[in-house]
This record gives sequence, structure tokens and C-alpha cells, in this order.
Amino acid sequence: MDLQQLALTCKQLRRDIVNMTADAESGHPGGSLSAVELMAATYYTQMRVDPGAPDDPDRDRFVLSKGHCVEGYYAILGDLGFFPKEELKEFSRFGSRLIGHPNNKVPGVEVNTGALGHGLPVGVGMAIGLKKDNSGSMVYVLMGDGEQGEGSIWEAAMAAAHYKLDNLVGILDRNYLQISGNTEDVMSLEPLADRWRAFGWEVRRIDGNNMQQVVNTLEAAPVSGKPTLIIADTVKGKGVREMENAAKWHHGVPDEKLYKSAVAQLDDAVKELRHNG
Repeated sequence: MDLQQLALTCKQLRRDIVNMTADAESGHPGGSLSAVELMAATYYTQMRVDPGAPDDPDRDRFVLSKGHCVEGYYAILGDLGFFPKEELKEFSRFGSRLIGHPNNKVPGVEVNTGALGHGLPVGVGMAIGLKKDNSGSMVYVLMGDGEQGEGSIWEAAMAAAHYKLDNLVGILDRNYLQISGNTEDVMSLEPLADRWRAFGWEVRRIDGNNMQQVVNTLEAAPVSGKPTLIIADTVKGKGVREMENAAKWHHGVPDEKLYKSAVAQLDDAVKELRHNG
């Protein structure tokens, strides 16, 4: 998939996120929208996965540590064919398997997540197991910046470096906002790159909403003998101007006016991409 098609896919994924949140009257659109390029580049350009064989032992693994941002995850799995895409309309409805956090009853979902700080430790365990099996499979873990305040993240970071897990890539969605406000006001994280390097990781910092940078950086990972962390600076609510850089959209439901505005913005962005492409 070339960059033009990836960009168009991201617009559609954002449309899916807005639709799912509005239809379900529930969801976490801000962090889902910020991470679209990160998840799309990982799945569409890097990972070895087969929707027809979701349990293939040779598959790459993906863990959504910031599990509340599940809308984008489900949208990608539906688009790839892990389940019928029409099922996205059932998101967060009574009896649906597409609940508000990753659910491993859904094909393609490796592990249930949602309690912040758990995804990286699970990913470290997966990476160690794959090493012991002499597997060439990779593990990708997408984290939020708010969860960097969890001690379990740093215990896992230390273990990953100790065991030289060069089959592990952490991706940090650095949108600077969590449910209670700016991350630097809640619990200061910077200098974030220096901290991860001190724990023994290869660290790269990029514009996480720039698809070219995301793809290039993922392709350059891993580095032999150590795990890689990609700190991806992003915009919370990316693609919907009313949601961008607003902490209140960590969790929220667009009303009819905002929903129509969001859809119009995303449709216009698609038309512009196609015109310029």
C-alpha cells in the first residue's frame, strides 16, 4: 500500500471512529483519532497477519496497551477482514463482542487490555516467549503517554532491555493529554526520550501523524540487541478540528451538529487527497 492509499485509508478509519462513537453514544475518540497513522502503518506496512488464520504461530503480535482507544483497532481489524466490517455498527451495544476495550473473543485481538500499564509487560512476555521458540515474529505495543506514570511500564522496560528483546517495538502515542488534563501538569514525563534511553532502549522521536515518518521509522526497527521505542508526537482528536488538542475528548460523544461537521471535514479531506493525488 503506497502513501496515497495509506492516507486515504486513515481518513476512512477516522470516519469509522466517528461513526462508531456517535452510533454507540460511547467511546474514546480523542486518543483513537491521534493514533490512526501509528496503527495503520503498523498493520498495513509491517505486520505479518492473516485474517484467515488469526492464530498462526508465525504471526506478528500487536498489543493495544491504551485499550480504551479501541475504536481504531476494531476499524482496522474489520477493514482487514478479521470479522465482517458491518459488525462495527454493533460497537459497544448490548450483546456485542465489540466491547469498549479490546476483547480477545474478537479475531485478531491478542489480549484483553484496558487497565493502563499492562500492555507492555504482556508484550515483553510475548517477545521472550518468541525468542525461546526461535521465532522471527515481532511484537508491537502501542502505549499512551498518560500511562507512562504506571510503574509496571518501567519494570517492563527494564526487563526488555535486560533480555535484549530486539523483536519488541514500543510505540508511544505522545498527544500530551490524558483524561485529567495535560500530562506535564498531571505527572511530568519529559525528558521522555532520555528516560527510555537510560533504560536501555533504542529511541526515535517522530511526527506521529506524518505517515512517511511513521513508515520509515517502523521499517528501520528493530535494532540488533535492544528493544526499540518510537515516541510519536501526535494531535489528540486529529482530523476533527473541534476535538483537536482538547482533553475533554479523551472520552465523549459528538452531538448531531458535531457529528455532521466531523463527517464533512473528513469527506473534504478525502476529496482533497484524491484531487492532489
